[in-house]
Amino acid sequence: MSGIKLTGVSKSFGAVKVIHDVDIEIEQGEFAVFVGPSGCGKSTLLRMIAGLEETTGGEISIDAEDVTHREASKRGVAMVFQSYALYPHLSVFDNMAFSLSIARRPKAEIEKKVRAAAEILRLSDYLAHKPSQLSGGQRQRVAIGRAIVREPRVFLFDEPLSNLDAELRVKMRMEIARLHRQIGATMVYVTHDQVEAMTLADKIVVLKGGVVQQVGAPLELYRNPDNMFVAGFIGSPGMNFLRARVAAGASGRLTIELDDAPGIPFEIPAKAGLPAGEQIFVGVRPEHVALGAREGGIPLSATAEFIEELGGTGYLHALTATGEEMTIECRGEERPQPKQPIRLTLAPEELFAFGDRGVRLR
Repeated sequence: MSGIKLTGVSKSFGAVKVIHDVDIEIEQGEFAVFVGPSGCGKSTLLRMIAGLEETTGGEISIDAEDVTHREASKRGVAMVFQSYALYPHLSVFDNMAFSLSIARRPKAEIEKKVRAAAEILRLSDYLAHKPSQLSGGQRQRVAIGRAIVREPRVFLFDEPLSNLDAELRVKMRMEIARLHRQIGATMVYVTHDQVEAMTLADKIVVLKGGVVQQVGAPLELYRNPDNMFVAGFIGSPGMNFLRARVAAGASGRLTIELDDAPGIPFEIPAKAGLPAGEQIFVGVRPEHVALGAREGGIPLSATAEFIEELGGTGYLHALTATGEEMTIECRGEERPQPKQPIRLTLAPEELFAFGDRGVRLR
């Protein structure tokens, strides 16, 4: 097992810089997830760790060894891709054994390692099968098994579940989490799906435009985001944002007034010194917006648009009086009808304040 450290890592394609001076440290045995929207640079960053992309600047070390300019085959990493990349004419056993066979390892060693990996991945009954005889989830497990037999220092996963249907994705997330617990290896996983990130990660690295926005444990990012991008990206559904302005200032706190609730100021911890009248944003999670009036809360008028019905929980989408979209978590039987005027209540202690550039005000 090995840790990974990226120091000032950057990548440019010609004059276009796509990775901007990234500093990340992944501890030995940790499961780290790079997450962000398409085009944010997460796969490029993974490929740089793997040695499949050259770095423009900075240093990459694995187990305290500088591997920045080392060949991919000599870094001690194994990569699992989005496509299974299995040889259709070979059996599951031969697919898993392929790298060992190419390295001319002894047959007894190959047999032992492949069968041990098959046992971990519950593939022992399928070793004689061809890939065409397997489900998508089983094929992905074969691809993971091919990585396991190499006994790498680090496992790298590049959106490995993107080709699977929703049910299989959930099952494979469980499989990968179980695998990590069982073998305890350092793993780096790339996905655009923040639910996967929240489910699997010990540490999440949120990227936007090749810049690291925040690094932390899943619940740390959920409960304590540094900016509006992280607050809106982490969590399903994401955080609601409402326009607001500074009504007055006090030492260590701000009095804020929502544009949708004029004349109803409230205090929130924030940096002192913002001038009265300055435009800011207030964020609130869907589960912290209540239907109807609540004592001590901030009242808000809105119009119901539609409900995402999930059974015990539903998500009401609504528009405020100034046309801002909100999502409200609904539990129990209460479900407003479309176009119905509704009253909402925000809990002041659950609100977040962000400056006009999206940076969290603390």
